Amino acid sequence: MPSLYRPIYLDCHATTPVDPRVLDAMVPYFTEHFGNPASVTHAYGWEAEAAVKKAREILATAISCGPEEIVFTSGATEANNLAIKGVAEAYISKGRHIITVSTEHSAVLDPCRYLESLGFEVTYLPVQPDGLIDLAELERSFRPDTILVSVMAANNEIGVLQPLTEIGALCRQHQVLFHTDAAQAIAKIPLDVAAMRIDLMSLTAHKVYGPKGIGALYVRRRNPRVQVAPQLHGGGHERGMRSGTLYTPQIVGFAKAVELALAEQATETQRLMQLRDRLWQQLSTVGNIYLNGHPTQRLPGNLNVSVAGVDGQALLLGLQPVVAVSSGSACTSAEIKPSHVLTALGRSPELAYASLRFGIGRFNTEAEIDQVAEQAIATIQSLRGVAVSSPA
Repeated sequence: MPSLYRPIYLDCHATTPVDPRVLDAMVPYFTEHFGNPASVTHAYGWEAEAAVKKAREILATAISCGPEEIVFTSGATEANNLAIKGVAEAYISKGRHIITVSTEHSAVLDPCRYLESLGFEVTYLPVQPDGLIDLAELERSFRPDTILVSVMAANNEIGVLQPLTEIGALCRQHQVLFHTDAAQAIAKIPLDVAAMRIDLMSLTAHKVYGPKGIGALYVRRRNPRVQVAPQLHGGGHERGMRSGTLYTPQIVGFAKAVELALAEQATETQRLMQLRDRLWQQLSTVGNIYLNGHPTQRLPGNLNVSVAGVDGQALLLGLQPVVAVSSGSACTSAEIKPSHVLTALGRSPELAYASLRFGIGRFNTEAEIDQVAEQAIATIQSLRGVAVSSPA
């Protein structure tokens, strides 16, 4: 039987709980307003169509684009595949060279490797020890046959925020399309596709207190008009880019989640940064613990650390009774190998194995942070064979 005790959840980069306000907005579209938004001959379809239209407007406002530039998908993985494979297929006559980064999510790296098997060439940029790319190295990587640059906005493991505006300017200068995976960034940091000169942006709902199974791809319509070859055929939905009946309840929930997060962004950013810094200040007292990624240019709720002198699996097991936390990406958590992100930073395999990714979220409290820090410190000291003194 499952335990009645639920550990403190600090894995918000893997997923987040659906905010009750989001669920309330979704429920009527499961039961009362259940129509197909493509059914334009009766009231049930009109209701669903109106809800989808409103959701597009909310998401478009969030990233400063037009509503017609939002293409709904099943999530960021599909959006990434549609962007990368879709551009590769549509622009194959222009070139077969793509630039990305070694620390990208597998939903970007795997499509790139797939394209390599078809004869495309991919440049995987390294990162500096703080996780940021070297803009000069990016500029040197452009070739006459480069068709796409894909750089994630916020890293899913170390939370590092890449300089999107500068990358966008370089891509525009070289007349190369710029795609960013913003799954971890949407409604957490300011995003403006116009100012940042982003041509394609992948989004998802479940990292921002919305439902799983819904995402979107922003596709620029003008200056330049971006062509994307569809990867799903059958019905011509979403401007012909992504066929399939639109999931109205999920779309409504996605928009509501983003709307709420944007309204609370300023205050929530400060609160999360305070909790993150509080956790790091306590953890750093044990010594030989290293912060992974840029100390400030990162998501406000992200803290990724490597602990020297301990076994990684034993560390996670020691924390499990108190805190739900991971050592890296949820999509690769079953793989017994060090994080490709941390090894790209220059961490040794031992340190990469003994890493913890804390994802602090909307419903975490200061008291929980202190409890987690206490358990983590005690576990580390125990694994190192250090005598733990009892409180006075």
